[in-house]
Amino acid sequence: MALPDLESLRELVNVRLDQLVPMGAQGGPAAAARYSLLAGGKRLRAIITLTAARTHGGKLETALDAACAIEMIHCASLIFDDLPAMDDAALRRGVATVHAKFGQDIAILAGIGLMNGAYEVLAKAQHTTEAQRLDMLRIVTRAVGWQGLVHGQALDLNSGESDAQIDAIHEGKTGALFIAAAECGGVAAPSVSEKDRRALRSYGRALGFAYQAFDDVLDQVVCDEAAGKTTGKDGGKSTAALGGEACIQSGTALANKHFDQAVKAVGKTAPLASLAEFIRRYFAATVAAA
Repeated sequence: MALPDLESLRELVNVRLDQLVPMGAQGGPAAAARYSLLAGGKRLRAIITLTAARTHGGKLETALDAACAIEMIHCASLIFDDLPAMDDAALRRGVATVHAKFGQDIAILAGIGLMNGAYEVLAKAQHTTEAQRLDMLRIVTRAVGWQGLVHGQALDLNSGESDAQIDAIHEGKTGALFIAAAECGGVAAPSVSEKDRRALRSYGRALGFAYQAFDDVLDQVVCDEAAGKTTGKDGGKSTAALGGEACIQSGTALANKHFDQAVKAVGKTAPLASLAEFIRRYFAATVAAA
């Protein structure tokens, strides 16, 4: 998949997100939500959804609202993750975090609004059947819930040192939403088999783990300005137990292992495999330039 195509998908998502979140009163929760949601971002999860749908014969318009809903949930998770009670970060996507600009109270309300707004978007997703909408809602709510983002964040606050604990954190904080993104794309297609859905879930999980492994490396080796967010927040956590060159080598090796698994899950010739390879190259180049 060529980079211009990725950029066109990203722009498609940005335009739709702008339509889905209300303007709101200046300084209010909706304004804070728009501030965070439209500040930028790779839109990677949304692009996974769109690419998965297209891979299985679906149209972009059928998967677009699901893709945007997942981005809204991801944005909400970032707002919560940055709060003083969590990572206490000051910078996200190159701008002040929502609580730093609007206050913690408005930030919490903005995150809740984005998450519930995402469910509404899924419930009314354009160009989809009732069965598709219900299926996507089930997938996404599971990804957010007790064994998804909530579980991963709780583990991260009290993380241990074992590989199993690290995997559980990554499964919840990152993998769950990547899995949902891939599977929702399949559901948005005209017909997708259970075998295909298993492959999409495997792909999403592996890609989420790869993304997290590289992100942990960048947290240690890239400055705030280059990363566009507050870095060094994982220094005392099990997700970044090593430092310096050892962190780069071990994190890169781990990421590559998971990238290989993602490609294997869908086949080397699949568009989703091309997307995984693009992300691999992007992160490798970013680490090399640090």
